[in-house]
Amino acid sequence: MKTHLRDSREFQKVYKTGRRYEGSFLTAFVKANDCGFHRLGITASKKALGNAVERNRAKRLLRETFRSSTIFLEGLQNKYDWVLNGRRALLSSSINEPQKELEKVIGAVAADERVSSLNKQELA
Repeated sequence: MKTHLRDSREFQKVYKTGRRYEGSFLTAFVKANDCGFHRLGITASKKALGNAVERNRAKRLLRETFRSSTIFLEGLQNKYDWVLNGRRALLSSSINEPQKELEKVIGAVAADERVSSLNKQELA
């Protein structure tokens, strides 16, 4: 069971065909998968975050944010591949702020699921 996105092709697939959700602390790319569980990929670019120490801290914060959002993730109908990109503001925030932002993103994904299921019902 592979719970993380590791291969560049997996990241590119999510970037190209997934939905993008912007926030002030992170950008999330989300694409439905058939794995039966959520998979996480994290990027922290040198351009956005700076040196290796800052990038590693941002990745730790994003991993913890995602891990502590499992209750909200369980409320989704489908399972997804998530790519979280850290932004500069993440480094100066407490853990609660990106947590709330990710919860909003998960809420937006849930709303998109509801709209999608309503559209499918109308077509049937």
